[in-house]
Amino acid sequence: MSSPQHPRPKRFAPRNLALLGLAALALSGCGKNQQGGGPGGPGGGFPMLESHVLTVATQPVTLSRELPGRTSAYRVAEVRARITGIVLKRHFTEGADVRAGQLLFEIDPEPYQATLDSARANLARAEASLFSAQAQARRYKDLVGTDAISRQTYDNAEADAKARAADVAAARAAVRSAEINLGYTRVVAPISGRIGRAEVTEGAYVQQAQATLLATIQQLDPLYVDLSQPAEDALQLKTALDSGLLKKNGSSTAKLTVLFNNGETYGERGTLAFSDVTVSPTTGTVTLRGTVPNPHLSLLPGMFVHARVEEGTKPDAILVPQSVVTRNALGQATVLVIEEGGPIGTVAGLRVIEVSRTVGSDWLVTGGLQPGDRVILDNLQKLRPGVPVKPLPPAGPSAAPAAR
Repeated sequence: MSSPQHPRPKRFAPRNLALLGLAALALSGCGKNQQGGGPGGPGGGFPMLESHVLTVATQPVTLSRELPGRTSAYRVAEVRARITGIVLKRHFTEGADVRAGQLLFEIDPEPYQATLDSARANLARAEASLFSAQAQARRYKDLVGTDAISRQTYDNAEADAKARAADVAAARAAVRSAEINLGYTRVVAPISGRIGRAEVTEGAYVQQAQATLLATIQQLDPLYVDLSQPAEDALQLKTALDSGLLKKNGSSTAKLTVLFNNGETYGERGTLAFSDVTVSPTTGTVTLRGTVPNPHLSLLPGMFVHARVEEGTKPDAILVPQSVVTRNALGQATVLVIEEGGPIGTVAGLRVIEVSRTVGSDWLVTGGLQPGDRVILDNLQKLRPGVPVKPLPPAGPSAAPAAR
């Protein structure tokens, strides 16, 4: 009988032994990583990232809004002819500054001087007639008491004296009118300001009936700034002030700062003068008028500018830098914040917030954040919700929002 055959044990080749060793090392490494022993620490394999954080706190912030507008002269005076005649001389330099009462034009005074002389002569004649009538009335008064004349004769003398007195008053009014017209031959500046070009030259015929324009004077210091604000914004501002969400600043008049189109800021600050009560039916805006000092005449009427108008102070504002705010697929504003991750420590969390406007380089947050929350400032591209984070204080003063 032949003996049974037993299978020989298989021998592994050296190559297979090497592969088995590598697999064992890999399994050992994975097990350690799952237990929090990997190089990333306790985070399920994610590396622990260091990020600077900003601790949210409330602060008073002065809110402002930029509005478009145009400048206009504080006062405008159109110098027009008030009599008819020939212009004899011009007494100003075009584009120069003039003062109130300064002589600008001379119109031929001869016809008006003659009218004045005639009015004065008529006044003298009327006064002489009045003197004679009053003397006769006094004599008749004595005679009527002795019945030397009739009562009717005396009454006629009294009436004639009063008529002569009326003639004198009319003659005096004619003299005054002639004097006024003669004064109009010297055209003076009604206000102080800068005068434009002359609309007439020497020898021009000007007319009182058409009120011929001679020149225009504009007062440029201070200057008006007429701004346009949407009516809805004006109502929201009023509601915020009435409800206490915004508080007025110390002065009752709001301050404004003029901004040029190139981004530069005008050096002089102005004040808001008034807000119109009528909404434009075509644009849906209301007009705000402010006054701005213009001592160096840097602003000219008709310039298109923007003005930053102070609306009020929000006492409990929350600001976060614009650089840390992103948008999700729904268009909502989001920030990364520090959250407690249980056994794995602090992790990054995604927080949806509400923002209303920018304040300098920051967003004004109206919802989603509370005082004490910690907002992550950097490493935003590497962090995801649930990733372990080691919070660090802000790198410097520039990292924190500043009150404006």
